[in-house]
Amino acid sequence: MNNPLVSPDLGLIFWSFVTFILVFLILRKYAFRPIVQALQERETHIENALKSAEQARLEMAKLKNANEKLLDEARAERDMMMKKAQQTADRIVEESKEKAAAESNKIVEAARLAIQQERQAAIQDIKQQVASLSVEIAEKLLQGQLKDEPAQRALVSRLIDNANLN
Repeated sequence: MNNPLVSPDLGLIFWSFVTFILVFLILRKYAFRPIVQALQERETHIENALKSAEQARLEMAKLKNANEKLLDEARAERDMMMKKAQQTADRIVEESKEKAAAESNKIVEAARLAIQQERQAAIQDIKQQVASLSVEIAEKLLQGQLKDEPAQRALVSRLIDNANLN
């Protein structure tokens, strides 16, 4: 069981060392630089990505704050507009009430004038009817009393006596 690979002798160690040095030099010349350069580029890329992510996070925080401010301003403007709309509605309602009151006062006054005119017309009509009836009654009375001529002469002389002739 003397395997030369398991129990190395001095020649195997020497050639293994020489091979290792040659492979190491070849790798150092051709592979280590690109590997190290690729690792540095990757590290730079990762650092840039982290910086960009941090900047994006800060920018998002700024945007969020700006967005909150805009929302607060929009809410304040909405509240102000609602308040103005309510004030306008209240003013319109008040004006409508005033107009309605003025209009109802006009209608009441017009009705009062119409009633008063109707009343005056009715009173005038009643006076005319009373006068007409009085004349008719007086006419019938006088016709009944003045049927004969001596009664007519007595009435005329009495009226003359009562009349002041200057």
